[in-house]
Amino acid sequence: MKNIIAVFRKELSLYFVSPIAYVAIGVFLAIMGYAFHIILTGVIRESFEHSMRAAQMGGGFSSFDVPAIVMQSFFGFMGTILLFVIPFLTMGIYAEERKRGTMELLMTSPLKDSHIVLGKFLATLTLFLIMLAVTFLYYMAMYIFSDPRPPLAPTLAGYLGILLFGAALIAIGHFLSSLTENQIIAAVLTFATSIMLFLLAAGVQDSTTAFGEILKYLSLLNHLGDFGKGVIDTKSLVLYVSFVVLGVFLTLRSIDSLRWRRA
Repeated sequence: MKNIIAVFRKELSLYFVSPIAYVAIGVFLAIMGYAFHIILTGVIRESFEHSMRAAQMGGGFSSFDVPAIVMQSFFGFMGTILLFVIPFLTMGIYAEERKRGTMELLMTSPLKDSHIVLGKFLATLTLFLIMLAVTFLYYMAMYIFSDPRPPLAPTLAGYLGILLFGAALIAIGHFLSSLTENQIIAAVLTFATSIMLFLLAAGVQDSTTAFGEILKYLSLLNHLGDFGKGVIDTKSLVLYVSFVVLGVFLTLRSIDSLRWRRA
């Protein structure tokens, strides 16, 4: 555990001396802040128009759950944006070490491969958590000015879904970064794989075959909708955790093969 923490601290500190991390975080927060503003004002306008139409038809003012609709739309948009942001966070995690030759130093140190892989994974996940924590301020601003106050549980479930979704993409990105010495290639591979996992279900939306159902299940973004509604589905949890475990396992195997090739 001590060695994992040592790698974790080193990697997390490296993120904050690199301009790439600041650019990725800054762009992500700017886009999400603007998107939250657009979604919120759009839903409030739609709610007002819906209530006016209901009143004109003599039905009185109808209920319109503005916070719930805003957060569901917000989480869906955030999932799409993460497909572009996560590759920037993971592209250099191994590729840059291999290019600078510092990977050899790590592999000749007393550290086990599992210490290196888990320490690096936790560092990227922590950076991702920091990014998510800032976006929670958007929700808190809406929460403070809402009357009545919206329930917190559905939003926390939505953030859990986003966290698991991001962790799965990070695990995949780490594995692909371990395969190359070029950060750009690592980012492109991660982005292409993420898009492929996103589009898996697009061509089989109307399919009722077993193969179509499997592709729909494997589409990572498909499962975010339930979390955004406050529903924590065991099948979605199993899928996200499976992708994380698979990504970490493949990264371990990749580092192990690199060690043997250089022996």
